[in-house]
Amino acid sequence: MAAIDAPGTGDRPEHPEIRRLVALIKEREAAGEPLGPAWPALNETVASQLIPDWQTTLDALRQLDCVGTGRPVGYYGLSQGGEMGIRLVAAEPRITAAVLGLVGSDWLLDIAARITVPVEFLLQWDDQGNPRDSVMNLYDALGSAEKTLHANPGGHFGVPSFEIDSSIRFFARHLGSLGTASTS
Repeated sequence: MAAIDAPGTGDRPEHPEIRRLVALIKEREAAGEPLGPAWPALNETVASQLIPDWQTTLDALRQLDCVGTGRPVGYYGLSQGGEMGIRLVAAEPRITAAVLGLVGSDWLLDIAARITVPVEFLLQWDDQGNPRDSVMNLYDALGSAEKTLHANPGGHFGVPSFEIDSSIRFFARHLGSLGTASTS
């Protein structure tokens, strides 16, 4: 398992364009205005740095004896991690299964169509930040022949803990258990 901080978070330096876009978004939110193109631009800027970082990290991990180059790779990302994950999974052929969700960005529809690996997709029915119709449109756009939708009542931060168990089963099915090969 590996995790990477996005640019400007954790110990990573701030990116000037990210700083500018975040300030613009905060101004619009404070004024009660729609975020407009600033939100997709922020995500695109973060992705332009984060996706190559993930690919470099995957290169490094695959050099480890405990990982190797022949093992399948999965990606788990919800909310902002789902936004970045859709972009990464679509671009990275070494990822063979993904748990994604809590995102409903219309600008991701064409990218989602390029995802062909198995996907488990989470939706919180009453998510205040991601309208249900937008999330469903994104799920529908996924190009995967094997995709499942998990819808739960509640808001964005109310994902039930049993979804973690479901994600573990999903990855065990598609990636195999530690020390075993997948049979599916």
